[in-house]
Amino acid sequence: MSVIWDSVREFCKHSYGHKINLFPDDWILASTAEVLAKNYELRIPLNIDRYTGLASRAVLEAMIKGFIKGGNLRLAWEVLVMARRDKRMLDSSIYAKLILELGKNPDRHRRVLPLLEELGERDELNLSQQDCTAIMKVCTKMGKFEVVESLFSWFKQSGYQPSIVMFTSVIHSRYTEKKYREALTVIWEMEASNCLFDLPAYRVVIKLFVALNDLSRAMRYFSRLKEAGFSPTFGIYKDMLQIYMASGRTAKCEEICKEANIADLQLTYPRTKYS
Repeated sequence: MSVIWDSVREFCKHSYGHKINLFPDDWILASTAEVLAKNYELRIPLNIDRYTGLASRAVLEAMIKGFIKGGNLRLAWEVLVMARRDKRMLDSSIYAKLILELGKNPDRHRRVLPLLEELGERDELNLSQQDCTAIMKVCTKMGKFEVVESLFSWFKQSGYQPSIVMFTSVIHSRYTEKKYREALTVIWEMEASNCLFDLPAYRVVIKLFVALNDLSRAMRYFSRLKEAGFSPTFGIYKDMLQIYMASGRTAKCEEICKEANIADLQLTYPRTKYS
């Protein structure tokens, strides 16, 4: 941090000593502000509202990004509130980053809602696929399923191809909302786009088929998971045991428990006196 401060001081000293009208441009100011904010070195005056009112949009966004990276969500929120109060239009990706961090703590969900509302009122959004999926995951936790659907529609209507992460997020959202049949349509869309499944995708798809009591498809995707070289998690083994039990497949129950135990995952088949 001393290197940054020394560089800024040297710049100012050179300008003053030679009586040259030099001043760091927005890029330099923004980059410096972000690094200082990230490392708790940015000195914020008591009258922060006056300070933010004079700062450019680039500097404000850099400050918020720096505070978020440094884990100082309180100051990130304060700067954003001041910018909103002064009707400063910040990039929507800044909102996405703050929503993601605030969404990790249920006690801060009340601060997420106004940010979502403001994004929803914008005519244009500048959100990357990563931004969208981050917001989707937070909204699923909060039960704001309509926001997930709106983002998914907007992203596809903008001409972009959803990634496996986005598809998985939408399936998980619809599964959580108990819209199982609607979630199936996303799986078929994934298959039609030749999207390669990762482990989280297999996990949520198998969970969906267990909820639908669709044994044949659950078994098919469980086999595909292993053929793709993935190792089933404890949760996946547990889901398969559940659907085998519901179908009365005793031999399969014993087989899945044995397989899980070999993988050092302690899974027990709860036999009844009638089994």
